[in-house]
Amino acid sequence: MNGIAWHGHVIVRAASLAGCTALVLALAGTGAQAHSPSHHHRDPARQTLGAGDGWASHGTGTTGGAAADREHVYTVRTWAEFKKALADGGDAPKIIKVKGTIDAVAEGCEAFAAPGYDFDAYLEAYAPETWGLEQDLSAEPDDSPEGLRRASAAAQDTAIKANVPSHTTIIGVGRNAGIKGASLQIKGVDNVIIRNLTLESPLDCFPQWDPTDGDKGNWNSEYDTAVVYGSTHVWLDHNTFTDGEHPDSEAPTHFGMLYQQHDGELDIVRGADYVTASWNVFTEHDKTILIGNSDSESTAAGDRGRLRATFHHNLFSGLVERAPRVRFGQVDVYNNHFVAEAGYSYSFGIGKESQLVAEHNAFTLAKGIGPAKILKRWNDAPLTARHNLVNGRPTDLIAAHNAELPGTPLRSGAGWMPTLRTAVHPAWAVPALVKHGAGAGRIG
Repeated sequence: MNGIAWHGHVIVRAASLAGCTALVLALAGTGAQAHSPSHHHRDPARQTLGAGDGWASHGTGTTGGAAADREHVYTVRTWAEFKKALADGGDAPKIIKVKGTIDAVAEGCEAFAAPGYDFDAYLEAYAPETWGLEQDLSAEPDDSPEGLRRASAAAQDTAIKANVPSHTTIIGVGRNAGIKGASLQIKGVDNVIIRNLTLESPLDCFPQWDPTDGDKGNWNSEYDTAVVYGSTHVWLDHNTFTDGEHPDSEAPTHFGMLYQQHDGELDIVRGADYVTASWNVFTEHDKTILIGNSDSESTAAGDRGRLRATFHHNLFSGLVERAPRVRFGQVDVYNNHFVAEAGYSYSFGIGKESQLVAEHNAFTLAKGIGPAKILKRWNDAPLTARHNLVNGRPTDLIAAHNAELPGTPLRSGAGWMPTLRTAVHPAWAVPALVKHGAGAGRIG
């Protein structure tokens, strides 16, 4: 480690391994611009995304509600206040400050249940030994157990989804701000900032049983924690995405399958474009981040040339898959720390026409998990994967995958080079930087 080396805009000086801790702290200070906005306003709510900080800085950049007048600055403490603030003033620039934890389902799932809905009756009606596995439930009448489930699900859908308008900043105040059980819908808008919030994944109170899903049937749930749907210029920074009080590890099984009550933590779909996710924690989840939701030509026309996103200085820990799973988009993933534990499936999903660049990342894999699992090929699409460390050792992720899975080889060379990056740190420094800087409560 002797010598001096350039890493992006940072000069890394190292004398010995003994000095690594001090060096990491120095990098955290020197690299503050990597996670600080370009406008160093005293009020974090009026800070904007820095120039050159990922795809969300492209073109007009991302300023959120920084230009809001006093009439459009809100401090909210309840779900009702939060939804009212979102709706007020249309697309006029607005800042919504969240104090404490807002619970979108404070009254519990029972509040959404349609009269007559009974889960035990649902299980009895659609048990495989009774219903079979050949026919789905779409034709079930409204007064059937499935019909009552649909009505209950519709009530929850209306209650927990919150539509975020253009030119909006949503920011947590202090170290303990969050939103629980909600689905933030960033849909068909432009210029949104979400920062400093612990976002606990919404729990689908009424998952649907699909007998025809796979060989044994499956439970399917709704509600992403945040979905960027056809929107542009979105910056998600210093948030913690988690399953919180309802991890999948504690979920029951019904009909021999996991009773899945979570969907994604962050989905970027349907022609969304120019997204930067920086200094977040993604933890305790299965299907984490989906970029592009379908291979079908009906959606491909709107996705090709879009779905451009940057992920840097995030912690991905205790996850199963999709960190992220990519279709179509030019996705830049650098300076992230991936911690793989029991139940891990993969990190990067290489999907249809994806153009993933994964550089200067650190992977900490538990015993028994090899580097070949980091990449999963869903389609034949080339990627760039360089300067990554696995358990402290430089590792060619593509070569590791191809050596173990020669029947589904991956090709090197994504066909583009990211230019919208701030300070790029050496991969060995990333775990400590992310540990000390990522997640809610650590802004500024």
